[in-house]
Amino acid sequence: MEPELKLEMKMGMDMEMGTEVNMKPEPGTEERAGCPACAHRTKKREEQEYRDLMNRLKRIEGQVRGVQRMLEEDAYCPDILIQVSAISSALASFNKVLLAGHIRSCVTDDIRAGKDGTVDELVETLQKLMK
Repeated sequence: MEPELKLEMKMGMDMEMGTEVNMKPEPGTEERAGCPACAHRTKKREEQEYRDLMNRLKRIEGQVRGVQRMLEEDAYCPDILIQVSAISSALASFNKVLLAGHIRSCVTDDIRAGKDGTVDELVETLQKLMK
């Protein structure tokens, strides 16, 4: 596992917008060492939250494998489409749970600590999710 270090200040590019953004993590978040362009913030999750999210992802992974089998077995197109729709719904549900947890923990903690950039970051994230 790579060593972790605190990042003091970093600038990057918003790849979607093509604009420079401040990628300075707030105190308490960490960034992994290595290529500065590949570095990212991390969050240590509570064990229960981690298990719940992983269980959701493993279920989704199982659904994807099921669709692969259906395709290999020449299943009827509408049957595959219905399963793919179920996968899309499961991913959307995963995002809702993750976003709610993010707002309840990271966002509220940052706002209470007076970190103004948090609301802007949340707005940007919501804009990307709502495409």
